[in-house]
Amino acid sequence: MRSSNPVFSRRGFTRDTGAGAGYAGFNTAPRAGGAAVGTNPYATNPYAADPYGRQAAAGRSGAMTMDDVVSRTALTLGTVVVTAVLSWLLLPVDAANVNRSYGIAVGAAVVALVLGLIQSFKRKPTPALILAYAAFEGIFLGVLSSVVSTYIASGVVVQAVLGTMAVFAGTLLAYKMRWIRVTRRFYRFVMAAAMGFLILMAVNLLFSLFTHGDGLGFRSGGLGIAFGIVGILLGACFLALDFKQVEDGVSYGAPREESWLAAFGLTMTLVWIYLEILRVLSILQNNN
Repeated sequence: MRSSNPVFSRRGFTRDTGAGAGYAGFNTAPRAGGAAVGTNPYATNPYAADPYGRQAAAGRSGAMTMDDVVSRTALTLGTVVVTAVLSWLLLPVDAANVNRSYGIAVGAAVVALVLGLIQSFKRKPTPALILAYAAFEGIFLGVLSSVVSTYIASGVVVQAVLGTMAVFAGTLLAYKMRWIRVTRRFYRFVMAAAMGFLILMAVNLLFSLFTHGDGLGFRSGGLGIAFGIVGILLGACFLALDFKQVEDGVSYGAPREESWLAAFGLTMTLVWIYLEILRVLSILQNNN
């Protein structure tokens, strides 16, 4: 299973290269019978009973189910929330302690990034590694949210959480209703847009380091709001990609351990969306 996040990418469920074939599991169907070379890595399924393999996947011992994905995602996101709340309460950001809290937050962010990169290059998911990533990500988010609420824009943290939940629910509804169709073209467009977004973020960061300001202006004012909205839309697109890959994994009878990768990808996407919503709301409140 492959995470659809802009940085962390893994193998897809399919690698069909024939005419009209999908990419990374898009526009393809599970196949019955023996393995087809270059296609679904889980297609070596003598247990496939129907043309789409769904019945076989559901009855196969050790195959990933939707319940597995939901429970692993709840555990991973729960770890993020618990550590975020604890870091908010135990790491004060008042004038006397703000530098120490900032240092802990930056250190946690770096550790989370390293853990995420390690997991992204591993062939199999490691639950302890994924939960450790979630814990350090939560520490970073807790301190950052506390700083934003205390010094920048009070009250926006709750709004950002509700906004993230709304984006998740709206994207899931659009995906289930097939208003969003995840195709090869959709995948390529989203990945190209994400690469452009990340490059602009990196350039803006470099300019801000040398100018000691906001760089190219992507973090404040009207341009910052527009840039943040683009980031939120990209996050919604990545959610759709994640939903598609979860659906493919269940349909193809992927190993149960792959549900940890689904939880990992969904957690990163939701963190992305939360940060972008938090930034947009902070800018809006400061401009009023």
